[in-house]
Amino acid sequence: MGRTKQLLKWEGKTMLQRVLESLCNSGVGEVILVLGHEADRILEVVDTRKAKVVINKIYREGMITSIQQGLMNLNDKVEAFFIVLADQPAVGPEVFDRLIGEFKRAVPQKNIVLPCFGGRRGHPALFGTKYRNEAFRIKGDVGFRQILQEHPEDILGVEMDTDSVLKDIDTPDDYRKQLKSNFPGKDP
Repeated sequence: MGRTKQLLKWEGKTMLQRVLESLCNSGVGEVILVLGHEADRILEVVDTRKAKVVINKIYREGMITSIQQGLMNLNDKVEAFFIVLADQPAVGPEVFDRLIGEFKRAVPQKNIVLPCFGGRRGHPALFGTKYRNEAFRIKGDVGFRQILQEHPEDILGVEMDTDSVLKDIDTPDDYRKQLKSNFPGKDP
């Protein structure tokens, strides 16, 4: 991206603030925000009072280290956890709530719930805590893809009515396209 994408503007706020607000306005019980690169700068700008903030000092070793840091700080009483991307500001609280409801209906037969749009899998992903310990054996920058590949029988895909679950922002062009499609004719 060339700059700290979590701080890009989205509806007059930062992208990360919008993601945190969606989480806090959903049925998610605990929000853990894992920061690495530019953590101090992000904390100066983003209101994190409703989240537990964890600093990942080894973030350069890959995304999985941030996931692992979050899981180490997870309340032992939770039944499941989301892996949420900070670059999906268009995902609203209704997506989280729908995935939570589907998880509650599907467990114990299915322990991974993924949102889909048009048959394609997206984010955020919801995992039963049975995958918590498995996460600590993963190395590199693969995120949780390895667990999805190893446990396809445990995945429930949930068709959503929004393509926001497929869209993340990785490049300046992605950002411009999403702004244009989400706010046509308006300065976000």
